Amino acid sequence: MRTKVTADELARDPLGNLLRALQLEEKPADDSRSDGADVRFGGLSVDQPNARIYGGQVLAQALMAAGLTVDGDRRPHSMHGYFLRAGDLDAPIEFAVEKLRDGRSFSARRTHAVQHGKPILSMIASFQEEQDGVEHTSPMPEAPDPETLPSAFDELGAIPHPAARSRSHESAFDLRHVGGSLYLGPGAERTDQQMVWMKARGPVEGDQLLHRALMAYACDQIMLEPVLRKTGSSWVTPGASIASLDHAMWWHRDARVDEWLLYVQSSPSAQGGRGLGAARVFTRDGRLVASIAQEGMLRLPV
Repeated sequence: MRTKVTADELARDPLGNLLRALQLEEKPADDSRSDGADVRFGGLSVDQPNARIYGGQVLAQALMAAGLTVDGDRRPHSMHGYFLRAGDLDAPIEFAVEKLRDGRSFSARRTHAVQHGKPILSMIASFQEEQDGVEHTSPMPEAPDPETLPSAFDELGAIPHPAARSRSHESAFDLRHVGGSLYLGPGAERTDQQMVWMKARGPVEGDQLLHRALMAYACDQIMLEPVLRKTGSSWVTPGASIASLDHAMWWHRDARVDEWLLYVQSSPSAQGGRGLGAARVFTRDGRLVASIAQEGMLRLPV
């Protein structure tokens, strides 16, 4: 059984192959199992240089699986998930969805991503019909245009290292850091603030379920960077150990991932080998479309 999209395939068409991984296949019902799941799905994984499944992929697939069991008029508005185990790129993932509730306006779903008989992710998502109500939003801070900033491809594209190729040639998203990235070393100053422009590297045809799942996929790679920036560390700090522990996301308004989105980030706290990252996501015209929080394990050399 094929379990993953290879690095060579990703380099040829990174966005297309990511979209393929999000096209889940419903599995036949199995009445002999009593784990509470109502529907099960399977999907491919996207190759990674560290041989472990990227957490954002499992988040996005779990949200897609939940959304496929909900009426099409209800869009995801919140998601809360825990990363329980490292994912195995060479093993299939099963997404078991439990239909917790379908009310007049809201639907709730629990999804477990399972490998080798054990959950690697447990997530609950809520979906809502579009409704009128009170309206207010935080303003977007000033930021330089993304076209004036270097991309991850500009910074890493010429480096023949698997991790560099993963963030450049094989990435489905164009990332542009305001004030410099942390790919090759620490930031110019120690601060818990960061801004990143992000956009899919091609058009994405699909509904809001797909666009919101892709937003969950993309943001996982930067959520802990404000913690690294505050400590004067980077992705290449020798001896650093970093892993996502949980992920919470709220979608406020419709957005498209194939248009530039600004992630305005902070890290309010780090302690006990853990760090908290937060982000507000704005469209280029200043609409707040999502809020995100993620805690991660962060162990740095003393």
